[in-house]
Amino acid sequence: EVQLQASGGGLVQAGGFLRLSCVASGLSFDTYTIAWFRQDPGKERDVISCISTTAGIAYYVNSVKGRFTISSDSAKNTVYLQMNSLKPEDTAVYYCAAAPASYCSAYGPLRPFGFWGRGTQVTVSS
Repeated sequence: EVQLQASGGGLVQAGGFLRLSCVASGLSFDTYTIAWFRQDPGKERDVISCISTTAGIAYYVNSVKGRFTISSDSAKNTVYLQMNSLKPEDTAVYYCAAAPASYCSAYGPLRPFGFWGRGTQVTVSS
């Protein structure tokens, strides 16, 4: 059974940083990709980044390029999202999700992700 546990959210001032963690169980990073999504109240859940270690691919949505970095640690079965230079518009609930490795491309997710963890709240104050 695939399980995902996201953590690391919190309250930070604009310009600050946070590192989110997604601990995965029941899957291997050799065959799965992990993505980070975020959702504002009343809005759709949007992808921010995904990583496929086997393909050497890391995708970022334009709004976070240069500020966020996704990485993985296979030994810990954990994917991280380092978020720097945070802005108030980054405020959202952040989710990690998993899917077969081929679902993450250099242009973004190719298909819907099927496995989801609970979200972690990120609040950036101005």
